[in-house]
Amino acid sequence: MPLTETIGAATLDSLAYVGGLARLIGGAIRAVFILPFQGKKFHMSRAVHQAMSVGVEALPITSLISFFVGTILAVNAAYELRKLGALHFVASGVAIAITRELGPLMTAIVVIGRSGSAFAAEIGTMKVNEEIDAMETMALEPVQFLVAPKFLAMVLMVPCLTCWADFMGVLGGGVFGVTSAGFTWGTYIQATLDALLQRDIMTGLVKAAMFGLVITAVGCQEGFATGLGSEQVGRSTTSAVVKSIFMVIMVDLIFTTLFYVTAPR
Repeated sequence: MPLTETIGAATLDSLAYVGGLARLIGGAIRAVFILPFQGKKFHMSRAVHQAMSVGVEALPITSLISFFVGTILAVNAAYELRKLGALHFVASGVAIAITRELGPLMTAIVVIGRSGSAFAAEIGTMKVNEEIDAMETMALEPVQFLVAPKFLAMVLMVPCLTCWADFMGVLGGGVFGVTSAGFTWGTYIQATLDALLQRDIMTGLVKAAMFGLVITAVGCQEGFATGLGSEQVGRSTTSAVVKSIFMVIMVDLIFTTLFYVTAPR
């Protein structure tokens, strides 16, 4: 096959995949925000269960990773800033890097590993066992029953996890700052507050909400696309993780560029 045809086919497949994600997201938004006002039931208990799984159960690993990443970031920043005699900028550097980028990104990667893969495996297993077909036979809409609760849980809990990850990252940087960079806890916290703007925090939270939406869409889309056979479930799960990470990085790039372009000069 000529190179141009290969590129064209790949482009069409990518556009079709993005279109499928958009259709899935649109169906979930409709099931959460429109159908309940038309008398259709929304399965809130499933959303609460998903929120507990996505958010509360992810706190330990998110806390641990964020704390150590904050410490590592402070150590590396101090290594260079010490050469310039600017060690007092460690707190502001850690705070801005964590809240704008690393907090949302680390949280998204943890959620992809825990929940995005689980979404693909759950729906993929149901597809293989023909449970999806059985639901449609019983007039249960799969997007409304399976995807919408996951969508609501992720869009709410990923920003909440990001807030906690931001706190733990700053705390990790603070431990290094107090023990090795001449800060006290009071001066470190004050330097952090002086460096942060509301825009920095909101930038991270907007990204986190979008990451949650993307992770849900990709995980569920891969689950619905699972072929026959138990082996296909593993492939769908792997594909969901890989594609989710790629999509999250692309969304991060887009929103970082938008926030940079619209930032006040």
